[in-house]
Amino acid sequence: MFKKNILVLSVISAILFQGCSSNEDKKSSANEMIAAKEYVLTGLDKKQYIVKKEGKGFKLEGADGKIVIFDIFATWCPPCRSAASHLSSLQEKYKDSLVIIGITVEDKIEDAKLLDFATTYGAKYLLVNSDQNRRLVNELVLELELGERFPIPTMAMYKDAKLINYYVGATEEEFIDSDLRNALGK
Repeated sequence: MFKKNILVLSVISAILFQGCSSNEDKKSSANEMIAAKEYVLTGLDKKQYIVKKEGKGFKLEGADGKIVIFDIFATWCPPCRSAASHLSSLQEKYKDSLVIIGITVEDKIEDAKLLDFATTYGAKYLLVNSDQNRRLVNELVLELELGERFPIPTMAMYKDAKLINYYVGATEEEFIDSDLRNALGK
């Protein structure tokens, strides 16, 4: 009888611990993703782009050795509209060593509206429209210490997760170009 009771208790314990461990694994996995600070962004081209936070910096997966500019903007913002053509010019000039990612602060914006912005204002660089946009924007401005009510456009330039410079408000193309040349050793 004693052996039977031990067997029953062992089976019950195994079932309980198995159930707990699978839930813990799920929680652990979700916590690891949050702790890893990964952001999966979807471009207008429907491709997914992964940005990872490394220390205080940010890095675009697959862009090793390249400069990445995160352009935080809104489609209704006049300085953001004028910045689009300048950023496109820089993207073309440094196409092999620069990736520009336009991250809209507008929640649940339709792709058609973002595409219209790109067409109207000449934004010929990567524009992302994802539920992760706001998370990434919040983390970027937190690291830049800009506060909750930061101005747009805000641009942050990184190379291999190291901040090169950031710009708040309308910024002359020449200033950004100068920083790009310095970061590239030109």
